Amino acid sequence: MPSCTLSDIDALIKPLIDFRRDIHAHPELAYKEVATARKVAEALTAAGLKVTTGVGKTGVVASLKVGNGSRSIGLRADMDALPIQEETGLPYASCHDGVFHGCGHDGHTTMLLGAAQYLAQTQQFDGTVHFIFQPAEEGEAGAKAMIDDGLFGRFPCDRVYALHNWPDLPAGTIATRPGPIMAAADKFSIRVQGKGGHAAAPHQTPDAILAASELVCQLHTIVSRRIAPTSTAVLSVTQISGGSSHNVLPGSVGLTGTVRTFDPEVQNAVEKAIRQVIQGVALATGTDISLDYNRYYPATINHESAALQALDVAASVGNAQLAPEPAFTSEDFAFMLQACEGAYIWLGQGTEQPTIPLHHPHYDFNDDVLATGIQLLVALAEDYLSEKEDRTE
Repeated sequence: MPSCTLSDIDALIKPLIDFRRDIHAHPELAYKEVATARKVAEALTAAGLKVTTGVGKTGVVASLKVGNGSRSIGLRADMDALPIQEETGLPYASCHDGVFHGCGHDGHTTMLLGAAQYLAQTQQFDGTVHFIFQPAEEGEAGAKAMIDDGLFGRFPCDRVYALHNWPDLPAGTIATRPGPIMAAADKFSIRVQGKGGHAAAPHQTPDAILAASELVCQLHTIVSRRIAPTSTAVLSVTQISGGSSHNVLPGSVGLTGTVRTFDPEVQNAVEKAIRQVIQGVALATGTDISLDYNRYYPATINHESAALQALDVAASVGNAQLAPEPAFTSEDFAFMLQACEGAYIWLGQGTEQPTIPLHHPHYDFNDDVLATGIQLLVALAEDYLSEKEDRTE
């Protein structure tokens, strides 16, 4: 088993913490990661890697080939920030109003950079490692953009892995599972169209407010009454907008929400039920109701062999755990797993302090787990690209 120890990477950690805090202080949103990509590319070039920029708009890929092995592995990190106002009060807090590394992508980027630096120094493998620094994970499908730009054609990978920090797991814990690990994310937008009129004469106009209210109630029965109890789904209406005065019935009302599923058949069933509910409420209320339904991220489905290998390798690095169930959050690494065998892995970063969740204005990546993440990425590459002739797939 590969053996990158904490002492092996001690010299890298302090500069990497400084790097992480620098990009934390200067976050960039999806497809605007220009400065971040430049800093990453400069650091990778300084480490002696072959660097390609502009993959999927602002993505960076660095390649390291050692020996004559034909195997190749991809290691991916996301670089973009969130449109959230940071409230941590940290000395390295965001310099940009309304933009914040509230999901730890600054940490992911830094861990992958550290792994690249270490592997470039030690070169204890036989094959090729592609270090994939991806833009636009937060709702903008940067993974798909890189794939559409020829990622796996230009940088062929037999296997691909990604890490994500996980505040709900203690620091040092590494978890993954075969099969679904993150949900598919669908977005729906509904427009209820009435006529509008005086609130004192509701009988003279189809009531868009009443129809929207009925829709909310009916939509929230879909999972409990249309989906088998043995299946899993979440449907949430998250926005309602309409009306501007206390004595006017608005002509239209908008609804927005999300659906999360793991099984494509369940996903299809939920969308079909939403359309049926809309037809029924429109007929009952005399309104016209339109639907825009967007399946923007598929479920993140780990390949069994890749997930089991990751757990085996993780046991040499930290406290490896089989994740008992998937999460209902979504991740565009799903597109990479549709194109290449691999697995998505959770890296615990929780402390004894109260857990601050991802996407919270007080969140910060835990620098104490940088070394663990680097060790894991290094071990995944070295193990998969080992020179053992009898290595099984």
